[in-house]
Amino acid sequence: MKIATFDSFEIAAIHDGDAWKICDFMVANADRLKRFFPKTLEQNLNPSLSKLFVAQKVEQFISNQEFVFTLKHSETRELAGLFYIKELDWKKKQGEFAYCIGYSFEGKGLTSKTVNALTLYAFDTLKLETLQIITHKTNLPSVSVAKNCGFEWIKTLKNEFTPNGGTALDMELYELKNKRY
Repeated sequence: MKIATFDSFEIAAIHDGDAWKICDFMVANADRLKRFFPKTLEQNLNPSLSKLFVAQKVEQFISNQEFVFTLKHSETRELAGLFYIKELDWKKKQGEFAYCIGYSFEGKGLTSKTVNALTLYAFDTLKLETLQIITHKTNLPSVSVAKNCGFEWIKTLKNEFTPNGGTALDMELYELKNKRY
């Protein structure tokens, strides 16, 4: 299911045919993903694991538990990034973005454009009222995405995330409210 297109890229819901592309993407970008996406990386280290990952994410999408989207180049079909709407609280009508972009696609504004498109999807289709981005203050590209997309800094979350083999990190919470509510 295609969600949006822009600048020769398309955003689509994850589907069964994505396993190989996700495996290739994860392995090619492992160094940048191991700190903040360790579980996703772990689940996609070979094609068999990726098939299981994709099957689970498709099921979660269908059951409204978590939404994973791919960003692909429209012509080459190369996977540029993965985008999640997760930590859904349907009573509060709230969800959290998580995203990763490939080395060769960083610095082109693709993440901000994708988050903007998925924000419209989250507000219009999913009827969410609040979206969050939680990032570390040293992840300047992610901080920029939050700011570029109109998210406002809310607070520092103490000891919010512990990377594999690391110590707990304080993370920054940004939020965007649907202005229609």
